[in-house]
Amino acid sequence: MKHVYCHFLFLFLGFQLLAQTSSDEIYPKGARSVGIGNANVTLADEWAVFNNIGALGRMDHDAVFVGFDQRFGLQELSTLALGTSFHLGNGFIGASVFRFGDDFFNQQAVGLGFSNTLGIVSFGVKVNYLQTNIEGFGRNGAAVLEFGGVAELSPKLFFGAHIYNLNQAKLSQMTEERLPSVVKTGISFRPNDRLMFNVEAQKEIENDPQVKIGLEYNFLEKIWLRTGVNTSPANAAFGLSFTPKKFKIDYALGNNAQLGFTHHVSMSYLLSKQ
Repeated sequence: MKHVYCHFLFLFLGFQLLAQTSSDEIYPKGARSVGIGNANVTLADEWAVFNNIGALGRMDHDAVFVGFDQRFGLQELSTLALGTSFHLGNGFIGASVFRFGDDFFNQQAVGLGFSNTLGIVSFGVKVNYLQTNIEGFGRNGAAVLEFGGVAELSPKLFFGAHIYNLNQAKLSQMTEERLPSVVKTGISFRPNDRLMFNVEAQKEIENDPQVKIGLEYNFLEKIWLRTGVNTSPANAAFGLSFTPKKFKIDYALGNNAQLGFTHHVSMSYLLSKQ
């Protein structure tokens, strides 16, 4: 009986997380993003495959990467993600895979996107196939489209925007309930190569607007420190990064005001540089 109660608890929490933000709690972002409060719309790194496909076109290297998130110490509320990005012609191709949950309740998705840069603007589009499985209730899948871009307003100032679920896909063909559509936009101020300050606003149709603020500082040559805060709900995060040779190793600790702490670890391997 205890086992049954636990499964219902995990199912409830999974739906709660999905309803809260649609992407920040369940979907992978990478530990760098979490460390700056997920103010990630202008970040031109390999995790742009998940965060803003439009920023991927500003990459200067090919990479493979993997990440793991564990929420509140529960294996059943964990996310495993991996992906790759590589140069193709005048742009970048990005592929992603992730899985959240356990055998009782889980979501998994595969995605493929393309991003290119023209002048000061990079833009991209991505298609995902998202599948939700609930034991005893069946399995449903949906195609989810996203679009985004980043503009370099000056060497120190960047502007980014992104929309997730552009096509307003349904959570299930048996109901009219749709997956959340999320729009985010933000700016990034980078006075030098060692400091970045991001401010971002996110709006999901049925939720209050969320403001995200993030700070990243290159403390030592290969060590980066990060912190970030969010509103609605109030969250705080801290992170650090170590970049030996062709590797990037990131860790972040996120705090949800209602649910507690989440640990995030991600690692990237640089394949080649353009």
